[in-house]
Amino acid sequence: MTSGSLQFTVTRAASPASDAQRVAILQDPGFGKFHTDHMVSIDYTEGTGWHNARVIGYGPIELDPSAIVLHYAQEVFEGLKAYRWTDGSIVSFRAEANAARLRSSARRLAIPELPDELFIESLCQLIAVDNAWVPQAGGEEALYLRPFIIATEPGLGVRPAKEYRYLLIASPAGAYFKGGVNPVSVWVSTEYVRASPAAPVRPSAAATTPLRCWLRPKPSTTVATKWCGWTRSSAATSKKWAG
Repeated sequence: MTSGSLQFTVTRAASPASDAQRVAILQDPGFGKFHTDHMVSIDYTEGTGWHNARVIGYGPIELDPSAIVLHYAQEVFEGLKAYRWTDGSIVSFRAEANAARLRSSARRLAIPELPDELFIESLCQLIAVDNAWVPQAGGEEALYLRPFIIATEPGLGVRPAKEYRYLLIASPAGAYFKGGVNPVSVWVSTEYVRASPAAPVRPSAAATTPLRCWLRPKPSTTVATKWCGWTRSSAATSKKWAG
């Protein structure tokens, strides 16, 4: 299969999940706990551009310990879902918008932009080989798709990398919130802020995300004993709106 001037090669996973294993996983997938048998990988080198597009078995990747992504968080990501319809077809909602946002995020972090058609083709390629992992129609379950670009060039100098890798992995996902499509509690912090004005918070990037992992109600607050489905930090100046 080709996309522009790139041709995708497909190498099947050596040890894919059995039908029984996959069925058991899809009965209670959770979120991000399990992954499909394959992933997409595309390399980028300055002067060459995007190349070596391939579908390969899902598994660990090798990085030099000084890879720029590990030290300066030069990484961007997206997230979208693929659903199975009642006629058996598999669809995704406005994937081109995710492609555009990935390019926008990449620009903000001095990362080469992945062409939209290559982004879309990577989704099609992965779903084609892992379509059995898309849950059946009729519920909230879906196949979550996580595309991301990382700076792979070794080096400790603070500068944009010259080598990158685009990866696409997939994970079957249950309902977004444990309680289903119902009202959800939200904890808004007026003490902590995600970023100051003009900071590059809009990109979906590794550098702007960890706060949500750390931001939790203090033990002294009354909501500390209650599960909150979402956390939000406030604006850096007014602290009147959540971001």
